[in-house]
Amino acid sequence: MDRKIVITGDGSSTIHLPDWNEQYHSKHGAIQEAYHVFIKHGLHHLKETHSDLKPPISILEIGFGTGLNAFITLLEADKLALTINYVGVEGYPVRMNEINQLNFPSQLQVKDKEGLFKLMHESEWEIPKQISTYFKLAKQNKFFTEIQDSNTYNLIYFDAFGARVQPELWTETIFQKMYEALKVDGVLVTYAAKGSVRRAMQAVGFKVEKLPGPPGKREMLRALKL
Repeated sequence: MDRKIVITGDGSSTIHLPDWNEQYHSKHGAIQEAYHVFIKHGLHHLKETHSDLKPPISILEIGFGTGLNAFITLLEADKLALTINYVGVEGYPVRMNEINQLNFPSQLQVKDKEGLFKLMHESEWEIPKQISTYFKLAKQNKFFTEIQDSNTYNLIYFDAFGARVQPELWTETIFQKMYEALKVDGVLVTYAAKGSVRRAMQAVGFKVEKLPGPPGKREMLRALKL
């Protein structure tokens, strides 16, 4: 499948798949989307509403992809002195020659952290790696259907390709796995807001709320495991 590095609306880069007319991040702004969906309504929400939560915070990312969400979470972990264990699941790892063309460190104005961004991608799959003082990463090269975790995570970043191109990733079967992987009171956030996605989440037990979406998108979803 053809792949191209393109610049999104906020100046940050992403990977575009012309055959699907799909990209790894919002065309309106990759960094803006990541902060809005996964940091503001995910990590910060968890920290603010779970005052009794003891570090380390365990995060599962569905669709490690370019590593943008992981990198921004690393920056937040260091800024907040918050210990995070981060697991990124990816069936089709992005190649290093593509990673080297992404401009996230410069757009985030953390060129001094560029080495950490590359270290995330150069670290071995399946072996946990301490990337920074507060951020440990474990990358898992497998399909989402293979996830078997139970009562493991405080937070899930659900960042799979959209239901338009991969509807099988947004089913009750997948969300049942997400529900089981979360601890009680665990949170799942995603950029998606389709009614079918919300209903699939609710069918497996999630309490789901609609929230204002990132730039270019009206709504997003956040789900709680009761």
